Amino acid sequence: MDNLLAQVTGRKRVVLYSPQDALHLYLSGDKSEVLDVDSPDLERYPNFVKACRYECILEPGDLLFIPALWFHNTLALQFGIGVNVFWRHLPLDSYDKKDPYGNKDPVAATRALQALERALGALDELPAEYRDFYACRMVLRIQSRAYSNET
Repeated sequence: MDNLLAQVTGRKRVVLYSPQDALHLYLSGDKSEVLDVDSPDLERYPNFVKACRYECILEPGDLLFIPALWFHNTLALQFGIGVNVFWRHLPLDSYDKKDPYGNKDPVAATRALQALERALGALDELPAEYRDFYACRMVLRIQSRAYSNET
């Protein structure tokens, strides 16, 4: 969901990454495997340096709008209080009814990811050469549908 972060007291650094950089963030579910964005392990995560980093410091009284799908990392620079306000902007049936805080993927995205896992499981039934060939075809099909390739 979209998020408005209000810094009430103290100071906080916020680092953000656009959803267009998802391929460089080493995603595992909805989180990045790169935990230390200041000193990433580039042997393990070499493409992380390709992600465009946006950074700001929040002072008391500052508000930061964090759009849905933007990855963010926060670091308290001094003790403080921050308040997040989330809201839904997709049609109500897009959200999991058992997820009042909007932490889960939209329902359609969950179904798509589950279908992908089933497809990958099916490919595992093939010999390696066939599995790799059909996996490449799947990747090309997904890339041809990706919005980021339209620019």
